[in-house]
Amino acid sequence: MLQKREKVLLLRTFHGRTLRIVREHYLRPSVPCNSPLCPQPATCHNDGKLLSSDVTHYMVPDWKVVQDYLEILEFPELKGIVFMQTACQAVQRQRGRRQYNKLRNLLKDARHDCVLFANEFQQSCYLPRERGESMEKWQSRSIYNAAAWYYHHCQHRMPIVMVTEDEEAIQQYGSETEGVFVISFKNYLDNFWPDLKAAHELCESILQSRRERENESQESHGKEYPEHVPLEVLEAGIKSGRYIQGTLNVNKHRAQMEAFVRLQGASSKDSDLVSDILIHGMKARNRSIHGDVVVVELLPKSEWKGRTAALGESDGDDRAPGESPSEPMPTGRVVGILQKNWRDYVVTFPSIEEVQSQGKNAQKILVTPWDYRIPKIRISTQQAEALQDFRVVVRIDSWESTSMYPNGHFVRVLGRIGDLEGEIATILVENSISVVPFSEAQMCEMPVNTPENPWKVSSQEEQERKDLRKTHLVFSIDPSGCEDVDDTLSVRALDNGNLELGVHIADVTHFVAPHSYIDIEARTRATTYYLADRRYDMLPAILSADVCSLLGGVDRYAVSVMWELDKTSYEIKKVWYGRTIIRSAYKLFYEAAQDLLDGNFSVVKDIPEFKDLEERSRQAKLEELVWAIRKLTDIARHIRAKRDRCGALELEGVEVRIQLDEKKNIHDLIPKQPLEVHETVAECMILANHWVAKKIWESFPHQALLRRHPPPHQEFFSELRECAKAKGFFIDTRSNKALADSLDNANDPNDPIVNKLLRSMATQAMSNALYFSTGSCAEEEFHHYGLALDKYTHFTSPIRRYSDIIVHRLLMAAISKDKKMEIKENLFSNKDLEELCRHINNRNRAAQHSQKQSTELFQCMYFKDKDPETEERCISDGVIYSIRTNGVLVFIPRFGIKGAAYLRNKDGLVISCGPDGHSEWKPGSLQRFQNKITSTTTGGESVTFHLFDHVTVRISVQTSRCHSDTIRLEIISSKPHMTPDTELFQQSPLLLKSDLVKEVTRSVEEAQLAQEVEVNITEDYQKYCQTKGRSLYTLLEEIRDLALLDVSNSYGM
Repeated sequence: MLQKREKVLLLRTFHGRTLRIVREHYLRPSVPCNSPLCPQPATCHNDGKLLSSDVTHYMVPDWKVVQDYLEILEFPELKGIVFMQTACQAVQRQRGRRQYNKLRNLLKDARHDCVLFANEFQQSCYLPRERGESMEKWQSRSIYNAAAWYYHHCQHRMPIVMVTEDEEAIQQYGSETEGVFVISFKNYLDNFWPDLKAAHELCESILQSRRERENESQESHGKEYPEHVPLEVLEAGIKSGRYIQGTLNVNKHRAQMEAFVRLQGASSKDSDLVSDILIHGMKARNRSIHGDVVVVELLPKSEWKGRTAALGESDGDDRAPGESPSEPMPTGRVVGILQKNWRDYVVTFPSIEEVQSQGKNAQKILVTPWDYRIPKIRISTQQAEALQDFRVVVRIDSWESTSMYPNGHFVRVLGRIGDLEGEIATILVENSISVVPFSEAQMCEMPVNTPENPWKVSSQEEQERKDLRKTHLVFSIDPSGCEDVDDTLSVRALDNGNLELGVHIADVTHFVAPHSYIDIEARTRATTYYLADRRYDMLPAILSADVCSLLGGVDRYAVSVMWELDKTSYEIKKVWYGRTIIRSAYKLFYEAAQDLLDGNFSVVKDIPEFKDLEERSRQAKLEELVWAIRKLTDIARHIRAKRDRCGALELEGVEVRIQLDEKKNIHDLIPKQPLEVHETVAECMILANHWVAKKIWESFPHQALLRRHPPPHQEFFSELRECAKAKGFFIDTRSNKALADSLDNANDPNDPIVNKLLRSMATQAMSNALYFSTGSCAEEEFHHYGLALDKYTHFTSPIRRYSDIIVHRLLMAAISKDKKMEIKENLFSNKDLEELCRHINNRNRAAQHSQKQSTELFQCMYFKDKDPETEERCISDGVIYSIRTNGVLVFIPRFGIKGAAYLRNKDGLVISCGPDGHSEWKPGSLQRFQNKITSTTTGGESVTFHLFDHVTVRISVQTSRCHSDTIRLEIISSKPHMTPDTELFQQSPLLLKSDLVKEVTRSVEEAQLAQEVEVNITEDYQKYCQTKGRSLYTLLEEIRDLALLDVSNSYGM
């Protein structure tokens, strides 16, 4: 029998506002206890994760312990932890979304022996808050009461240890119930885990940080920053329009001076502002950190400033005298923080000289974060000298108004500065990417496929699925070496003369049940992470490279979309969706498929499926396959032409167009030269994604997962238009069709790089494509700008994208709905789906950033060992693509690198070029124009650099102890760099990149051998159930031209 109560909740919305809600609160006689000692498991409904049965006690952390020591509770050695609902809700209220999500993921993770007990819904555990009782006291009382109930529920068979930081609670409850012990967290570690050294060190670090905070608050320091405005005042100010809320974005090239607040929520709709708000200087930032959701007060227009137009390489504002910033823009100051998005930060300790300068016994050390956008963090440690050569993870605890810097504590060591594995670990931590091994519980859910016990199609599935094994010629076209085959294609003539086109996608959802351990893990990862020399799979290899992979010659489950097309016009007559069984006849590589399309049949000898056939059979099968490839290509041309008429964009070539909009769509891997079969496969995948999007939206208009690409802001195109104008081209950006046509016409017959760069600039101006729930947007906002489609989703890569898994489940539910069958799939509500979309979008950005950063790491490692003065490969041709007040931005086609080249050095000298074009530094001045910059020496010599000029640059590496190394470019001649191989480089830059990173990988391995460090890579990857990439630069071919991976706002733009 349920008991009804009323409960008043103060909830914080995603945008930071507080809502007062009165809810009906129902108490139940039983809720899941998730203990194997439960006397009535059926009554408690213990059908989820259970605590381990081999523990000596259960540990119940108080709310304050969960808040302050969560990272210690994450240690897998700590077992038998019961998190009370009261403690979890306290974390959600007081520590924000990020900390709460960490706690939720910990509870879901099968590797950790912990469970949630919903004490506030259990009749005997629920305690109403008494009049005058503080929230903190009520929380501790509720948790103790629940711990005592739990002990009695388990029939006194398992002692309970409640750990708390409340001394009064220890005194009050310590001896109240026999079998329930109440002690401090430090005492708990000392008594129960005396040998767990890492936990003790971390605990001491957290305690020391807390002591520093308490001491600091007691000392009478002057205020370094103004106090934040109270929350209720902030909310009233946002409503009235006095304040504006948004997310803080710090300019990493001027981290001390420039940050911008991007409007969000009600602010973006109600405000007349059309641009970001500039926050100038650390004082105006008022202790907010990059990524925080802040509240801003606009300054009077007389105090507005402009963003700096000069190139910057230091934290400070390094504009030379006489250089003026751009036009003033809305400028403000932070008055409050709605949501702190603090995370783990990788830092470097100061050098031994810097530590000594702070005093021999100094315990407070300022560490420098790897990310330029994060301020220095003060931590208390005596390990500064020992850790100075290492990358270290720290967490921020607080930032008081009396402190110049935030306070934090040490968490763990990652690796040595400059060591490849340490630097890769840094990139992963900085992007909040977790690559822990798949757990035993997750692997136990996986199908078995061994020589002794091979996987095979079940008889039940044969009855329920459409069997295409004998009726359809199914084949895949993928990059060389690809083992995780998501998609296959088919085309055949029907009896009525029409054609049938089929796209068949791996049926991952058959093996990944909703809310299973592997489903929760895949949802957390959200995507496969591709780094430069490796990848971390979203799903274990048994699925991604075996049972789900649509390999040639084996039976596999698929989800298919098949269209009946008119035999001449290729117009779609009808479409069929459903689960199928397929056997792919051929696993073709792109190059082989292109050769067959072009009539070059000599490639047949390299196709394994043709090797053992007799001549007549081989000829018949070859004709059948060639007909299918040519027919597919013809259909794809028709589909593409139709999208072109609607304004589909081609940015930086066919493959980069898909890169722009899909980001992680590995269907469109790029070889040395673009091939028409890429376009063929891409168009078939786009068609399938489009039709599935329409289907799931029609069936579930308020809870379908789609992908939208908003039209870009017109002001973002200004640089593109000006650059094109410099070459005599006009770029019309009023619509995607006009933009596509303009870019097609902007071709310089003497320099193909011009069109490449213009398309790159158009890419930079684009908005990001985003996943969303259809219930959270108006239908007119569904449009995909880049692909010129009214509805679009991701359906074709469920092996490496969790979004596609959700879409598969939606499609299966839609099919069941059409058949008036029970919907077996557990569908997300609009609210839950929108939250999941935010998570996936966030993880996709992390994947893109980590991919870019790891590639830059390898580029720097390659050039680091080269002498830029003597090494021929350090001299290259570059193209100027942007003008700044003190230099230019240069693109190097040979290596796909973009970077800044300064025309004024730190000594104030400017570049001067003689008659032969070679440069030197002399006293003088710079004058910037719209499309050119002129350097004039005091002696009257001048040189002018125009947009799209070819110059000779020297490539070197600027090293940094605290941050990532960066590529440094120096113009050494105003004339193009010509070598016999120039044409080859321009045609195939990635071919050379492949050799480049192979060399880096080889040199790293040699260094490891020299140090006699035994690293068994194969064992490591088996342990982590991950897949090693084929080689660093084979992957660079997959991730397309690196020039387009630049995150906007690079080089202080």
